[in-house]
Amino acid sequence: MIDRELQADRLAMYSPNKLKIGFFGPNCSSGIAATKVPERWSGSWDDNVRLARMLDAAGIEFILPVGRWKGWGGETNFESATFETVTWACGLLAATERITVFGTVHAPLVHPVFAAKQFVTVDHVSRGRFGLNVVCGWNQDEFEMFGIAQREHDERYAHGGEWLDVIQKLWTDSGESTYDGAYFQLPGLESEPKPYGATRPIVMNAGSSPAGKAFAIARADYLFTPLRTIEDGAANVAAMKAQARQCGREIDIFSSVNVVCRPTTREAEEYYRWYADENADWGAVEHMHHVGSRYGSSSHKDGAYERMKVRFAAGYGGYPVVGDPDTIVAEIARISAAGLMGIAVGLVNYLDEFPYLQAEVLPRLKRLGLRS
Repeated sequence: MIDRELQADRLAMYSPNKLKIGFFGPNCSSGIAATKVPERWSGSWDDNVRLARMLDAAGIEFILPVGRWKGWGGETNFESATFETVTWACGLLAATERITVFGTVHAPLVHPVFAAKQFVTVDHVSRGRFGLNVVCGWNQDEFEMFGIAQREHDERYAHGGEWLDVIQKLWTDSGESTYDGAYFQLPGLESEPKPYGATRPIVMNAGSSPAGKAFAIARADYLFTPLRTIEDGAANVAAMKAQARQCGREIDIFSSVNVVCRPTTREAEEYYRWYADENADWGAVEHMHHVGSRYGSSSHKDGAYERMKVRFAAGYGGYPVVGDPDTIVAEIARISAAGLMGIAVGLVNYLDEFPYLQAEVLPRLKRLGLRS
């Protein structure tokens, strides 16, 4: 039987903070910023460990990696050097004490019996601080490296649902059992130990299409969604929460933000323009757009790319939060008021920039009651 109290602690990422804060993409070279500036993120293992310990000591709730298998080209070959996310998470969790670290896993590339055992191993190493970010498909250029052709768009989520079913069956069933589905026919299933503390890892999904949102609402604890504007985001959050309640579930919503915080707003705006426009790796950004258009990403449809190409260079189209500390805090407060539980932050260089956020932004958020 699941320990409900411990599971609630997991879902809160062991934190009482109203607004959860995490950092997005440090397992990749350049992080999530497709830029040529020389100070861009290294993505090295030593820098990842230093960052994880720094965030852990500061009370940051989570780190969310990008599942990436090859670079995006361009002058920098953006994100060409990356760490496989579950192994990376295991190492960081062993080096920290409180922070939650997610693994971002492409369900079609990993058999669920292997995945169930792998995730439980990391979960025990971390004493319950591992989270699972499920990806049901997207970039066929990467899938071809595995000799795998993707399913039709909506069918990817049907497959992902069975993949999760098998994993959760192995996490909960005692003794031997069988799974007989459309995609998996698996006799003689058994797996020990179960996840840490008779609970299960948090599940996140970033589906943005109608099928993707339906999958996340039905199967995930957290839905990771784009934030185009705060006003549209508030309406989107309310609609998704209402849809989840109709299914008898509660779901929390997260989004990504790209932060540039400097002593003055002018300095911050100049730096944002410098790294995300004047020194953007446009070859890599165009490749991302091409792949997204070919393989069904809703973030690249209906002219979204042309309207937001600088945001894609700044960090995957995340919402820009740019200014002095007071401006940053006011904007984050608006995001929280729109109903989001948390934000995943992208920075050009996490180690260089986080100390200023820790000194100037976190105390202001505490005074507002968003952090405790």
